[in-house]
Amino acid sequence: MTTTDRLAVAKTYKLYVGGAFPRSESGRSYPVTGTGGVLLAHAALASRKDVRDAVSAARAAFPGWAGATAYNRGQVLYRVAEVMQGRRARFVDDVVAAEGVRKGQAATLVDTAIDRWVWYAGWTDKIASVLGSVNPVAGPLVNWSTPEPTGVVGVLAPQSSSLLGLVDVLAPVLATGCTAVVVASEQRPLPAVELAEVLATSDVPGGVANVLTGRTAELAPWLAAHGEVQALDLVGAPAEPAADLERAAAEGVKRVLPRPAAEPDPTREPDLGRLRAWTEIKTVWHPVGR
Repeated sequence: MTTTDRLAVAKTYKLYVGGAFPRSESGRSYPVTGTGGVLLAHAALASRKDVRDAVSAARAAFPGWAGATAYNRGQVLYRVAEVMQGRRARFVDDVVAAEGVRKGQAATLVDTAIDRWVWYAGWTDKIASVLGSVNPVAGPLVNWSTPEPTGVVGVLAPQSSSLLGLVDVLAPVLATGCTAVVVASEQRPLPAVELAEVLATSDVPGGVANVLTGRTAELAPWLAAHGEVQALDLVGAPAEPAADLERAAAEGVKRVLPRPAAEPDPTREPDLGRLRAWTEIKTVWHPVGR
């Protein structure tokens, strides 16, 4: 048999939960098309049960990830950038198909996404110095404040920017020591699945980052109402139910980043906003002898 006689192995696009790649427990999938209407793949259509499984995996992974040294987390995130660099050509093709941009522009977006991982990797062991402080107090006491990770963060990824926008919201969650359950772009999920494969083959522990594909409006309410989710990023939420999601999150006293009027430009210079959003400040008092 010659190479021209063989059939290519079709790729099965699955969820990424707890370090594994399961199909949706519902067995559902949905068609993903490119900007020209060409069928690209059938992606897994996640269900409420998949959300619960992803949250359980993120919760189980949180103590180990939050307890790792900041230097170690930085090395892990840098490794993600290394593996992405090795798959650069594949990411470029995925972004071209998903977003309908020219190959040169897609290459720029991919390179920026890789650089964004490196940028956040560099911040892991500097967050405490910048966001923490030693506070002046009266009396024989010393008082200092230090940032700590919030917990499990539910992320509704941007709908338009399938890779760079996703990295821009996921990397700061992991850099702070939180774990994540991400609902990928509904119509452009394939770069997110490719990124999940990078996470699985780098040093990110299973459960630290979980990636679901499917209907954002269907999955978002379960994330917002889940008692084991401590924070919610609504950047990619549909416009209509965004207020309902905030109310559901408020019932569980979740920290919420509201849905912006328009998705932010991920090519802008990054800042510390999302690093601050996913940390809580712990203040410690200690007596000092005279």
